[in-house]
Amino acid sequence: MSHLILTTNHLAAGRLRQTRLADIALGFCTRFVFGKLPSAEQLLMGLERRSEKHCNRGDHWLDDVHRDWLHGFGTRDIGLFELCEKFDSIDVWVDPQPSDQLALVWLLDLLRPYKEITTKLSLVHTDDRVVDYAAESVAKWKLPVFKVVDSHLVAASRAWRAYRAETPKSCFDLLMTDLMIFPRLRSALIALLEELPDSVTGLGATEMDMLGCVNEGHTDPEYISEARWYRDVFDGRDAQDALIELAEHPAPPVLLGDPAFDNEDRYFGRSAWNVTLTDLGRSLVAREDDMWRQNPIKRWWGGTELTNERLWRWDRKTRSLIAP
Repeated sequence: MSHLILTTNHLAAGRLRQTRLADIALGFCTRFVFGKLPSAEQLLMGLERRSEKHCNRGDHWLDDVHRDWLHGFGTRDIGLFELCEKFDSIDVWVDPQPSDQLALVWLLDLLRPYKEITTKLSLVHTDDRVVDYAAESVAKWKLPVFKVVDSHLVAASRAWRAYRAETPKSCFDLLMTDLMIFPRLRSALIALLEELPDSVTGLGATEMDMLGCVNEGHTDPEYISEARWYRDVFDGRDAQDALIELAEHPAPPVLLGDPAFDNEDRYFGRSAWNVTLTDLGRSLVAREDDMWRQNPIKRWWGGTELTNERLWRWDRKTRSLIAP
């Protein structure tokens, strides 16, 4: 019996590959938390058999996969659907982080029309990040395995459509429904909604955590970006991009390095980079100012484009969504 493991992130796939619990273990690198979502067409193209359309590194889902990892089942040119058809059973291992929950509902929505694949699917929900444990330990885990049924596929499609919607209201409304079929999805949606502009400061929860870290006297951008671990919504690149974005506003809450320093070749780890709060930054930490009263905003939350005119916010005290 041939067995495939798919994971919601590539780091988990690497660890599970070491356990030899399956013939092949592969993960998905695509993240949906920070920045504009790829179009459905882009996502589908990335999973197709390699062709001239995949002209840039990262265009194909197996670009970072070693050819030996597919031994006996195909080459690095194979598409996801073609690969899945080769196996008798497929487990999807799902880490609990919000990005992994989004990857899960995206994947199930994608596979929903392919009954010849979905009938072979099972879900394995982990209690922690797989990559944080040794392969020998993971191999001994006795986690429940849930056969994918139509209700999984329907719920996944509803959640994925809600996240891709033009406003966050559909995601907020999902919290009022029964989501127990995906045990980590509710907490993931709440964590994601907390990254919307705050009702008072206008910044998301992780951005406020990073400002709080600077306010405590930390100046190293690498250390400050690690504040993402408080909530585990952003990854390292997301946090670094968010910190750079904060510093590039006309009225920035933080400065990166000496104001006279030429930041043209900026990158994290440069010793000259010292992060400091501006007067606005200190006011935001004290929750006495609004970031978007002094700056234009143009960013994405799921399928929602946030602008000063269409500024959806999150009230952290009442845990409620505030429409523009």
